[in-house]
Amino acid sequence: MFKSLEKYFIATRPWSFTMSCISVSVGTLLAAEEGSVSWVWFFLTAAGMVAFHASANVINDYFDTLYGIDQKDSPTAKYRPQPIISGMLTPRQLLAEAAILLVITAAVGITAALIRSWHILWIGLIGLIACIFYTAGPIKFKYRAFGELAVFMMWGPLMVEGAYAVQRQTLSLKALYISIPFGVLVALVLFANNMRDIDYDSRQNIKTLSIMLGSSRSYQLFAGLIVLAYACVLGMIITGIMSIWGLLIFLSVPKAVTLLKTFREKIPDMADALTAQFDTVFGILLILAIFLEARIVF
Repeated sequence: MFKSLEKYFIATRPWSFTMSCISVSVGTLLAAEEGSVSWVWFFLTAAGMVAFHASANVINDYFDTLYGIDQKDSPTAKYRPQPIISGMLTPRQLLAEAAILLVITAAVGITAALIRSWHILWIGLIGLIACIFYTAGPIKFKYRAFGELAVFMMWGPLMVEGAYAVQRQTLSLKALYISIPFGVLVALVLFANNMRDIDYDSRQNIKTLSIMLGSSRSYQLFAGLIVLAYACVLGMIITGIMSIWGLLIFLSVPKAVTLLKTFREKIPDMADALTAQFDTVFGILLILAIFLEARIVF
């Protein structure tokens, strides 16, 4: 039984859940600057967002296999088991897992909408559409060069504002601003994946932003967006949106420099995983900065 559950767990790509936890934590801590928060709802929100993230990953793998995008020689298969191609799960089992995860997500979301804030309803509906049609037809955001935009919206403004709304029953312009740099960096995880897969994806007759730009300009955009994330933080500190504690985020600069040097030499097989590691460092420092600011307000 445990072996079977382990397969389903691995299929969700649990190592990526830190990004959802960071987004929820940022939204909750921003709410904590303005008063007390419910930590029960924090954990419920985090659980719902992790279930959402897991369902998105599972649905992505299901449709990538269904449409023949993921095959045995795909770059992704070199560093993680693709659930269907590796024989770990059948397509029917993977689809059933996705359905269960979406039911859990919907249960948390509807409950939060009824008890905490109706903002959760429209945020959840947008997230659900993006989650399913990220790779599912007829929209297929990922295959039409809109994947990065969808990821930015989900793990940036939508998730941060959603977590804030659960606590304060309203939306926040400050939460929107602060969600932008982290949302951009989460989108870069997909962009890094697509940079690595330019040659492979070109043969699959799909369109990604990296294919449209080419290797050189993709790297320039990748580097430029990392610089933009730091520029956003600096701008928010200067304008008073963030406190001086925001300077802690710049402790992640060496990690960013190392990542850019690695990518400049060659896009590695673990391009997305390495980018996610950098995002995690940036995100943890962002959480620390907001936490210290919130403690000052208390």
